[in-house]
Amino acid sequence: MRIIAIDPGLERVGIAILDKERGGKETLVFSECFKTKSSLTLSERLNLIGVHLNEIILEYKPEALAIESLFFTTNQKTAMVVSQARGVIIYEGAKNNLPIYEYTPLQIKVAVTGYGKATKTQVDSMVQKLIIISKKIKSDDEMDAVAIGLTCFACIRS
Repeated sequence: MRIIAIDPGLERVGIAILDKERGGKETLVFSECFKTKSSLTLSERLNLIGVHLNEIILEYKPEALAIESLFFTTNQKTAMVVSQARGVIIYEGAKNNLPIYEYTPLQIKVAVTGYGKATKTQVDSMVQKLIIISKKIKSDDEMDAVAIGLTCFACIRS
């Protein structure tokens, strides 16, 4: 099975494509941190995210889309903008007939580390033990997307 996993944002979108053969270990096929420029308008940035995501879906042909659900923080302006980016991402997945799986930060931490209050460092360490990664992942957003994909595989399996 192939999954596209997304850590949503407006400035940075973590994207990962993961494969898993029946009974095999997960493999990272592709990952990146897609960035939009703050000098662009909101609508231009959202459009870029949608266009780029659609290109990746068409190229890698995933069977499902996994995305982190929105975690409301004290900054409601940021939450609103991220929710708009999530809307674009979910739209692109639905447009391409992908089932959409959403996971909270707590679910991701539990799936990857077994502990809901795991630190970022603990999550990153476990991700590198759980999946075959043949490249250096430089961005937290990219690593988070991989963790979201692993969570999706864990949930689909159970």
